[in-house]
Amino acid sequence: MTMNSTDLDYDLIIAGGGMVGAALAGALGASDLRIALLEGAALEHIRPDAEPDLRVSAINRASQRLFAALGAWEAMCAWRVSPFRDMRVWDATGFGQIHFDSASIGEPLLGWIIENRVVQTALLEQTARWPAVELLCPAALERAEPLPHQGWRVHLQDGRCFTTRLLVGADGAMSRVRQQAGIDTSGWGYGQKALVANVRTAQPHQETAWQRFMPSGPLAFLPLHDGRCSIVWSTTPAEADALLAMPEADFAQALATAFDHRLGAITGIGPRAAFPLRLQHAQAYVQPGLALIGDAAHVVHPLAGQGVNLGLLDAASLAEVILDALAAGQDFASLATLRRYERWRKGNNLLMLGMMDGFKRLFGNSLPPLRLLRNLGLRLTDAAGPVKQALIRRAMGLDGDLPRLTRAAC
Repeated sequence: MTMNSTDLDYDLIIAGGGMVGAALAGALGASDLRIALLEGAALEHIRPDAEPDLRVSAINRASQRLFAALGAWEAMCAWRVSPFRDMRVWDATGFGQIHFDSASIGEPLLGWIIENRVVQTALLEQTARWPAVELLCPAALERAEPLPHQGWRVHLQDGRCFTTRLLVGADGAMSRVRQQAGIDTSGWGYGQKALVANVRTAQPHQETAWQRFMPSGPLAFLPLHDGRCSIVWSTTPAEADALLAMPEADFAQALATAFDHRLGAITGIGPRAAFPLRLQHAQAYVQPGLALIGDAAHVVHPLAGQGVNLGLLDAASLAEVILDALAAGQDFASLATLRRYERWRKGNNLLMLGMMDGFKRLFGNSLPPLRLLRNLGLRLTDAAGPVKQALIRRAMGLDGDLPRLTRAAC
């Protein structure tokens, strides 16, 4: 039986219709490939008056350019996005602080805070317009097995079975695709949980992303479209559980104190949730006929908000490698082709994982010499214009080895 002998076969199956998987499908939507996108959760339309999602992402310029190129940015803006123009970071144990200002590099803003479900829904709705893409939802991968010659057979939890030339795992940190392929991961837990909630403050957020580093972990206040802030409070599991269990008034007081009352009192608190934090990296991103993107390949500490941006760069890079192979008449699912993607992204991702791990350990250490060193480092970096500008341009996705879909138009 040939790979395309029935209507149940695809050139490409993407397991995971979250932000990263949907972006990959959209980036390949204009190709001649037959693509299936599997999403396990039923889709919900965005209601403008609905309560903001607890999970948000800091979207940089490279990711925004990708959304615009895929035709999804306009829908996100029509629902709700929140730009931020400044970022203020300070050390709770000393004098160190740094201020990133978009105007200092000639940019109107640093990025956007957007709910994950807004990003996902806009991408999925746009992707569904491509005839090449079939969205199977709800549909979740149960198991996968390599075919004797090339490709994979994918079994879904509802009993359906498909064959594909290329299987892409975009199914998160606990990726079933990665597990079925026998790809190991390295990494460690941080002994932290990130508590998330949407809160209202007495003073406006000033379109600023705020972050205070404390010995137990960073606390971020991220601006939302309706004037509230999304908080991400990384701390010990015991403290996170205690904060979750607190009455609202007690939690509001604890949060305001931890944030050094930078935005005044906490005047409103939404639902709270917490999830464990870890560093994780797949030992390989590819096999013949298989590739991993996003959290299936790497998980980073959220202190700089780079996780989803790395995953979206994975998606845009893999799409570019596949399209270039098709244009050159090469096998887009071969190991030789897929290794171009792995070489492109693996080193960059490892560098970011290492940097975030180093920051986490440096700011989580209470030894006096290290405390002095990091405070001096913050002050010196804040005063060193070229160094600070280079850091912010890299974080914004303005510099680096970027795929075509994420670059500025010429």
